[in-house]
Amino acid sequence: MNTPSQRRIAVAGAGLLGRLLAWRLLRDGHAVTLYDAGALDTPPAAAWTAAGMVAPLAETVVSERCVYDMGRVALTRWPEWLAELEAPELWHQHGSLVVAHPQDENELTQFRRDLDDALGAPPGYRELDAAGVHALEPGLTGFRHGLFLADEAHLDNRELLTRLLEAIHALGGDCHGHTPVETHPGEVTTPAGRRAFDLVIDCRGHGARPRHPTLRGVRGETLHVHTDEVRLSRPVRLMHPRYQLYVVPKPGGRFVIGATSIESEDRSPISLQSSLELASALYTLSPAFAEARILEQGVNLRPAFRDNLPHVSREDGLIGANGLFRHGYLLAPAVVDHVLAEIRDQGERPFAAVLSEAAPQESLA
Repeated sequence: MNTPSQRRIAVAGAGLLGRLLAWRLLRDGHAVTLYDAGALDTPPAAAWTAAGMVAPLAETVVSERCVYDMGRVALTRWPEWLAELEAPELWHQHGSLVVAHPQDENELTQFRRDLDDALGAPPGYRELDAAGVHALEPGLTGFRHGLFLADEAHLDNRELLTRLLEAIHALGGDCHGHTPVETHPGEVTTPAGRRAFDLVIDCRGHGARPRHPTLRGVRGETLHVHTDEVRLSRPVRLMHPRYQLYVVPKPGGRFVIGATSIESEDRSPISLQSSLELASALYTLSPAFAEARILEQGVNLRPAFRDNLPHVSREDGLIGANGLFRHGYLLAPAVVDHVLAEIRDQGERPFAAVLSEAAPQESLA
């Protein structure tokens, strides 16, 4: 029988949580088998579609205080982990910029007030005039005011997922793509039959709904474009009465644009209305985007519980970690730390009151 320090562990779901946990557990000396229902090189996970922002301040105004606190952990943990992956270049901590067109400046004012109410002083942002906005992002024009959230960051998320998979392989992880599983205490069921493990960790996101009836998918849509006419050094958020558009720069002149959060589990392609709104808002941010080429229109489902907070469940032989909602890269480090502390039965669990709390069980109807 394996000792507690060297266990056979199955990780179901090769999204962000699954890859991080498999990588860390392999580094701890465990034998890890990673399963995913889709392809491993281009995973169907929300983490692949996401923009990769680590923005605790910007998300505070629409989230619980604990999201901000867990996000502060992410700002420390990501640079540490990326150094261990020998991929520090994937981390970009240049802050983020929040702007609004002159006719919508009341939205920017309300955003600032919400930050003050949520966090108090010092709020962690710097107010900018037109010259300050231009100094940070010369490619933006027509903005008289802005807020600079200096501590925030973003990741090259797709390259991160690729590097994590490479590290898992290099450490001897047993990886199975196109292999849907059902999880049970101490075993998984695959198309080839049942297989026993000392521990099973279920990180399947929306795919874990059979085990979590209150888990829902929240539709998110993104637009990926390429242009050499625009340079941005950091994520930019555009306040608008109907939506908050975000634009995140990626290597090679690529940008990810998003805004939508739709209470629907529809995975069909992006709607014409959403596509037009995203493209139009992007053009108003900078007319130089007019000649950008659309590379991809992404749609995915963010896994969320009724309270929109992550939860970690545990029974003998089975741990479930789910519900990152729209905060995947912001909350994943704190969730991973918590799960690892549970497995090691040691280490601090500062967010146990939130993560270990049972997920809400109200009806989804």
